[in-house]
Amino acid sequence: MQLKKAAAIAASMLMILVFVKMNGDIASFIATVKAGDAVQAIGQPSYSEEEKSELYQAIVAEAETKRIAPIDARLDRIWYAIPGYNGLDIDIEKTYEAALKAPRNSPIPYQYKEIQPKIQLAQLGPQPVYRGNPEKKMISLMINVAWGNEYIDPILKTLQDKGVKATFFLDGSWLKKNVDIARKIQEAGHEMSNHAYSHPDMKMLSRSEQYNQIAKTEQLLKELLQVENKWFAPPSGSYNAATVQIARDQGLGTVMWTIDTVDWRKPPADAVIRKIASKLEPGALILMHPTATTRDALAGMIDSAFAKGYAIGTVSETLSSDRVIPRVEGANVF
Repeated sequence: MQLKKAAAIAASMLMILVFVKMNGDIASFIATVKAGDAVQAIGQPSYSEEEKSELYQAIVAEAETKRIAPIDARLDRIWYAIPGYNGLDIDIEKTYEAALKAPRNSPIPYQYKEIQPKIQLAQLGPQPVYRGNPEKKMISLMINVAWGNEYIDPILKTLQDKGVKATFFLDGSWLKKNVDIARKIQEAGHEMSNHAYSHPDMKMLSRSEQYNQIAKTEQLLKELLQVENKWFAPPSGSYNAATVQIARDQGLGTVMWTIDTVDWRKPPADAVIRKIASKLEPGALILMHPTATTRDALAGMIDSAFAKGYAIGTVSETLSSDRVIPRVEGANVF
């Protein structure tokens, strides 16, 4: 037994000596790891200082050719306030870090960052908004709700099936009587916004009446749904300069529409689908209501937008300056 134990110890010592012989001084190896040269030791690429400099300069040169300048928000004599659109640039430092970790001779894994415009939508003052930026291939579905409860469930199901979020503009008097339905819409992840209190002709009201119409619904959105709202959609598209200013005073942008389904006239669903498909454009805000026509046309409208390569987002998403960027292998946006 003692002989076997001594033999085992001797064998272990021999293995240690062989390991040290093959690998050099263990302490030196550990120091090398701590010094940052462990990349080569664990099979990752190691670059000389000259190679690192060449790699960095190659990334800088590519960044200069690939930069997309941001577009400022602006006023248009037809469309009024048009949001800006973020530019795009290669993030040189993050790309360099990623490239050093990538396998040798593989394509440089470019990392990207967005560049905000100098002029944002909020800086244009109290102006109505009819559309998003024409360079942004995203559209929104605006659903104004003051009636039509029986069509809301099938509309919500279609939106869920298609993976689409819409913006619902709620009439305050409707919201007060239909809190459970409103919460169901909200719980499905849709944006909730202000459509005045009693569906009035806003431009025919006094300033105080206009203020109250917006404020009452805003209060209900906060108290009943805990919504921090951004937008006001005037009923029937009726507004004047006072309306826009009064909404602005309450922290809200006034939103109109780019394309109207006119679903309240009960057109055939296939006619609405064809109309929307023919008029789609980047930044379009599409107006609809909970009606039988919208219930039957909604899936087709969404499919036609997807087929044309459009993203569909909420009004806030479409009117933001954030870019819509296809995710490509090896490219990330920060």
